[in-house]
Amino acid sequence: MEGKADRSWLWTNRVKVALGLAIFEGIVVALEKDFSRITVLVIAVPIILFWLLAGRSLDSQLGREISWVLAASQALAVIVVILDFIIGALALFLVAAFAAVALYLLFQDRPDQPRQQAK
Repeated sequence: MEGKADRSWLWTNRVKVALGLAIFEGIVVALEKDFSRITVLVIAVPIILFWLLAGRSLDSQLGREISWVLAASQALAVIVVILDFIIGALALFLVAAFAAVALYLLFQDRPDQPRQQAK
């Protein structure tokens, strides 16, 4: 078994690298109109499947680490896509709810009816 002193730089920093790649991918997807949520999923699925089916059992430690970093970054990107979908749907629902409340309040306030004064 390898000791902590034998761990490579990538092993000790792989979570940071995966998070950095996911953030970079999120920025590219947000800024570029050619990339969409579907594109992220199409890229992520084969990378995650590679790690699940072959990446964990590679002979090279560096290969295992690289495949883990890539799979982790793609998993984070997929989570962001799912959250974007949920939050987008939630935002749409909230806008519809606020619009319904606003319409109700507008139709309840009829200017031709005198206001009742508090006694």
